[in-house]
Amino acid sequence: MLERIAASLPSLAPAEQRVARLVLHDPSAFARLPVRTLAEQAQVSKPTVVRFCRSMGYDGLADFKLKLVGSVSEGVPFIHRSVDVDDKPADVLVKVVDNSVAAFLEYRNAAAPKALEAAAQAILQTWRQHQRVVFFGAGNSGIVADDAQHKFFRLGLTSMSCSDGHVQLMNAALLRRGDCAVIISNSGLTRDLIAAAELASQAGATTIAITASNSPLARACTIHLAADHPEGYDLYSPMVSRLLHLLIIDVLATCVALQIGPSVQQHSQVIKQLLRSKRYEQ
Repeated sequence: MLERIAASLPSLAPAEQRVARLVLHDPSAFARLPVRTLAEQAQVSKPTVVRFCRSMGYDGLADFKLKLVGSVSEGVPFIHRSVDVDDKPADVLVKVVDNSVAAFLEYRNAAAPKALEAAAQAILQTWRQHQRVVFFGAGNSGIVADDAQHKFFRLGLTSMSCSDGHVQLMNAALLRRGDCAVIISNSGLTRDLIAAAELASQAGATTIAITASNSPLARACTIHLAADHPEGYDLYSPMVSRLLHLLIIDVLATCVALQIGPSVQQHSQVIKQLLRSKRYEQ
């Protein structure tokens, strides 16, 4: 959360920058102090403090403080420990699990509810209009895209996934207003995915990026669901990013399912009946 605030400093208004620096200087104190004191220390108005919180994607000061407390609380293992070639299985077990748990907890505290709500509403609108959702990804992110297609298909949405660069560009160009393109990338630097996002936007589709903050892909999309983590890009790294992306897809799918309501259960029952009948035929 603090890293995202620091990265966002240049894009904030001067008054909001003063509030951001106050947060970065002493997060614990910021979470405890009332809005009037925070405004005085940052030399801004009280509405500016609230506006800063909303600029960062939170519902307001109370929501921002709640996430800030969780982000800076003691005992949360927000330290990524790289796997070494001479690690024993017991060491690998601890590192892999701890890294995944740390990434999940950090996402829980840093996630912007407004962006998540916007993404869920965009997909829900696509479902209401009987349009389609297309998931784009490459490499490990392509696996996540396949998983996302499966989840949303089971909710009754017309959905597909593609990981081939040429197919991605063709699919993006064929999207239309009311469709959704969900682009998943660890780095947010993959050229084909950025091009697909731009083509989808030009076609009138809503573009949703699940990727790193301040990346070209994040800037190219209408809605950005930040997926930030401290791992690098070596041979053993993609495991955490893949799990984090899967988690975000699960959260998004759950939000959409709750909005769709009873028809989700009806669609699920139809699928189960079809699967049962198929087994008996075999």
